[in-house]
Amino acid sequence: MRPEYFQLISRIEAVDTAAGTARARAVVPEESTIFEGHFPGHPLMPGVLLIESMAQTSGFAILGMNGFEGMPFLAGVREAKLRRFVTPGNELDVEARVEHDGSGFAMTEASIRHEGSAVASAKLTFRVMPFPSPDFRTEMRSYAERLGFPLEVA
Repeated sequence: MRPEYFQLISRIEAVDTAAGTARARAVVPEESTIFEGHFPGHPLMPGVLLIESMAQTSGFAILGMNGFEGMPFLAGVREAKLRRFVTPGNELDVEARVEHDGSGFAMTEASIRHEGSAVASAKLTFRVMPFPSPDFRTEMRSYAERLGFPLEVA
């Protein structure tokens, strides 16, 4: 995880294109400039970044289903719940399931757990559009592969 660069997934652990699911691991770094202001002396992972980690995991579920033919862009967040604090060093299990995919939109349900306990959950909406350029698509596939995305399923 590199929160300063909005790279909030450490590795992709599983993608099931038939089920429309993805599972990822996010390891919160021990040190990050994010924690200098959130909060001094009591570092906590910002809730908005937890939502973004669910969005990124959801995005990989969508990319798996569409074979990297359409790029999912986060368009909406509903029913977001932040249940416990996340601190430096925490290892998070992030799961996402595609509930709807069609007409240029996808909707997912996502959750985060730490040591088996619920941390966060949300219903997310994505606008799925053609990649803005072939180079961007290539970079996304390369990034996914570095994270462990099984490209053979896409």
